[in-house]
Amino acid sequence: MKILFSGYHNPHYWTVTEYIEEAIRSLGHEIRIVDEGRHLVPGRLRQHAPLIEWVDLRWFNRQVLRTCDHFRPELFIASGGERILSSTVIALRDRGIRTVLWTIDPPVHFTPILRCANAYDHVFCQGSEAIELLREAGIPKLTWLPMACDPARHRPVEPVAEKRAAWRHDVVFVGSHYPVREKLFEALAGLDLAIWGPGWDRLRGDSPLRGCVRAAHTTPETWRRIYAAAKIVLSVHFQDPLGEIPCHQASPRIFEAMACGAFVITDRQKDVMTLFRDGEHLVAFADGEDLRKKVETYLGCTKERQRIAGNGRTEVLARHTYRDRLSALFESLGSAVPKRDATSQPAERHAA
Repeated sequence: MKILFSGYHNPHYWTVTEYIEEAIRSLGHEIRIVDEGRHLVPGRLRQHAPLIEWVDLRWFNRQVLRTCDHFRPELFIASGGERILSSTVIALRDRGIRTVLWTIDPPVHFTPILRCANAYDHVFCQGSEAIELLREAGIPKLTWLPMACDPARHRPVEPVAEKRAAWRHDVVFVGSHYPVREKLFEALAGLDLAIWGPGWDRLRGDSPLRGCVRAAHTTPETWRRIYAAAKIVLSVHFQDPLGEIPCHQASPRIFEAMACGAFVITDRQKDVMTLFRDGEHLVAFADGEDLRKKVETYLGCTKERQRIAGNGRTEVLARHTYRDRLSALFESLGSAVPKRDATSQPAERHAA
């Protein structure tokens, strides 16, 4: 099958976009890629000029249709979809192309999705909260499809010798600063906690976490080694500080950390608790006090950590890879989208 795929590409390292593309290719399909990270006008000009932003958006959507006319796909998949206009989706369908949207972010800026979701043939949602919001908006054909892991890239590794001491900590967290995370991690004051991620320089001057912050940014290669050297990997999901926008989705980092063989302690995020069993695949905590208690308990239980981490890795590799997700997506679409043989062509990335 010929698939036109639209998604944002981080210029510095791979993200879920590239993992999805690799899974499509591994299933024997031919893929052409339109990069949502490409713009006609620089961001500094678009940021405060709605008209320029609209011109840029129209230009991008013309690139999508131009690529479609050249490639002639049977299926269009928008990953995220914030930059795809409903008129573009309708134009694709008028050309006889099946259209799919896969939402991949918390619904903080969900207005563009609500405007265009009804134009797609089918909508897949990373989080169950998106299912709820879109169903309330009257959108049909909704399917929950969480993120996953890429076994070729998310795997156990040995820390590089010269970096081992810097990365070896009892408890680690890799992710952006949010107030809820700061408050929870303060409960771990005095333990060997290390934090990597943007925004942690905003800690107040007397924060007990100031000595825990290591760096603002890490590449996948680095955080895999951080996980390998740690006894416990923490996961605390984004939540709307105002409590107005729900977020139930399981972070991609949950699947990635477990595939790396890490022992994960996570907050009780709804979708995570649906996918995995507490005490079997990972360990969940309720609040700061419970987090402290469980961290201290499992730091002293090496065999139990290894058992749960091993179970978690087995589970994600068996059920939660991007290849599994794309197989489920294609199955949901049915036989109306045929599959070609496995001799796929190399992906071509087109400017947009």
